[in-house]
Amino acid sequence: MFSHFQDLGRNLSSEAQSFLDDAKNHLDNVVDIAASGHLVDQARIRALQAAAMIKSPPRPETLTGSGASARLGERVADRGTTRAMIVTTAGLQKRGTLDALLGALSDRGVEAVVYDKVEPDPGYQIILDGVQQYKDNNCDAVIAVGGGSAIDAAKAIVACYSNDKTPSELVGFMKVRKQVVPFSAVPTTAGTGSEVTVASVVTDPEKNAKYSIVSLKIVPSLVALDPDLTLTLPPAITAASGLDALTHAVESYVSPIKTEESADLSLRAAATIAENLPKAYEDGQDRKVREELAMASFEAGLAFTRAGVGYVHAIAHQLGGMYHMVHGEANAILMPHVMDFYKPKAKADLASLARALGAGSEDESEDQLADAFIAKLLELNAALDIPKTAAPLREEDIPEIAERALKEADGNYPVPRYMEQADCEAILRKILPDQT
Repeated sequence: MFSHFQDLGRNLSSEAQSFLDDAKNHLDNVVDIAASGHLVDQARIRALQAAAMIKSPPRPETLTGSGASARLGERVADRGTTRAMIVTTAGLQKRGTLDALLGALSDRGVEAVVYDKVEPDPGYQIILDGVQQYKDNNCDAVIAVGGGSAIDAAKAIVACYSNDKTPSELVGFMKVRKQVVPFSAVPTTAGTGSEVTVASVVTDPEKNAKYSIVSLKIVPSLVALDPDLTLTLPPAITAASGLDALTHAVESYVSPIKTEESADLSLRAAATIAENLPKAYEDGQDRKVREELAMASFEAGLAFTRAGVGYVHAIAHQLGGMYHMVHGEANAILMPHVMDFYKPKAKADLASLARALGAGSEDESEDQLADAFIAKLLELNAALDIPKTAAPLREEDIPEIAERALKEADGNYPVPRYMEQADCEAILRKILPDQT
């Protein structure tokens, strides 16, 4: 009997200690946030989290596998479309990437109007010209075909047309008030996840800055994940787009507002990308590998739509806006350094990512596993020929880049640890090329 009470006392003591440890960790976080002046930012993030719980982002109907783009054309026609505007790039049209989709639309009596003026980091004028072409041709649906730039441009076009607004008027959160016209997407890279996210990233060329239009209404209602369209992607684009998707998976996993569902999506996507991206880089013709990467990119997009991204994206957006760096490459260069900065507050999450990617060993501590995960990121970058530094970055631009990045992230992106100006500048100096 006495031993029973001893065991009960130990159990109660253990539960009490666990409660005290949790309370202390929470209090430490609050104290850290208060000391850094980010209480308002934290409150805003929690408000966004609450809003997301009330109204979940829509999930598109998804067609997968070889020939999915043609099946999407058939489905668009079955919805009563008579004239669809295809938003894409000139290069994709010349390479015949649109042929299967255009054939399916034509066979079902749908006229296609091709708007192929999209460029990387689409600016405001490209969006406005697209809106005008949609009006001039009396279109009744939009289909985006391409990478993140084409899909983001299409999102902005449908938002601006349906709401009679300019891109600059819609930048920010939930400013798209009216439901957009019927909108579908066919991604041709496995990276951005734009086909499933609530954001459209657009560029203000006068300010050399990227901004986001964020709304539940701009998510495509129909998506085709067709591995056939990614078979001819050059290795460099394969690597950059895949590492963009990996960044989505990682940043959404270390997010303090992740859900059980988003965490599962993040871990699965991260593991799939780490396993398959080097294979696709070496042999782009493997349809199975391409299909795995397309689904992983889609799932990573679902995850970060729920849980958000962080400072990797905030800084990379500035490098893209100022220097037109390839977004996925910028993310890949930055991610090991940002994860190292997060480590004091995200050790357990980084350890879980290490286990998912097969980095480190089970008998290692969380601290060791977190380091193993960061080492895995560096190893993956090296295997995909990603440089360690950002070639166009200049010392004199660092203060402005850091200031812009913090302005974008703080209060908008859920992060495990807040940066100050000096922290962000220090990370940027780590990727500064040797200018001697």
